[in-house]
Amino acid sequence: MTPASQWNGQFSCFDLVARADSYTRTVVHAGGVEIGGGNFVVMAGPCAVESEHQVLETAEAVAAAGAQVLRGGAYKPRSSPYSFQGLGVEGLKILGRARDATGLAIVTEVMSPEDVGVIAEYADIMQVGTRSMENYALLQALGRCERAVLLKRGMTATLEELLRSAQIIAMHGNPNIILCERGIRTFETATRNTLDIAAVPVLKTVSHLPVIVDPSHAAGVRCLVPTLARAAAVVDADGLLVEVHPCPERAMSDGNQSLTFREFRNMMDDLQPYLALREEARQPRPQLLKVGGAD
Repeated sequence: MTPASQWNGQFSCFDLVARADSYTRTVVHAGGVEIGGGNFVVMAGPCAVESEHQVLETAEAVAAAGAQVLRGGAYKPRSSPYSFQGLGVEGLKILGRARDATGLAIVTEVMSPEDVGVIAEYADIMQVGTRSMENYALLQALGRCERAVLLKRGMTATLEELLRSAQIIAMHGNPNIILCERGIRTFETATRNTLDIAAVPVLKTVSHLPVIVDPSHAAGVRCLVPTLARAAAVVDADGLLVEVHPCPERAMSDGNQSLTFREFRNMMDDLQPYLALREEARQPRPQLLKVGGAD
């Protein structure tokens, strides 16, 4: 038995999201963007929506550098009750104005089933954060929502548990799911989390869903983000989710892992040779014709 068939057997119970013998890869359409169709889609922006100026400035900068989706948290699930909790509906309105100004699609986090309706009015992609991956009431509500869902892996979740959560969304009617590897919690403390880079090829072997990588939360340190982004490109991830801020040292959330505009632009430029090689590898190779008699 090959490893691929062994994995597929392990995950075959998740029939709506598992890869089958006769399958086509899911391409998720959101706000004019295709995720999973062969393009490398970069979603970038601040961890938290802080002000209209901050979001519009960031949206223009990441769009100019090649991002196709603007990320930004209007609602923030913070572990400390004293941390910034987000602007709520006003933050959603700011994201909507940024989309109007730049044409970028919007991805933002949803934390509770009660918020699904209002967030869907503004977002093109509904993000399920790591702490919500097993919030089954939320997953069911997103299954009844017509927006694409970006499902982040829980910080201690196995790939089987991640696909189980994806199956719940699909069972309730929504097949437009993007999986996100964002690092898992291990014994290592040098980085915020440990990027499970092998999760990307495994998930793409056993599932037909697109898979992206969040190098910001995996690293927790901005200098490592471009390196982990390159790794994501090399293992054939469908895109990235990256935190970018006009002034990271003054960010209300996750400043240590947020790239400046220049760092983000340099990262995007640095990715181009890797993406070009990846595209070249996908091209069909001409068959060599044998000359002469039989061997």
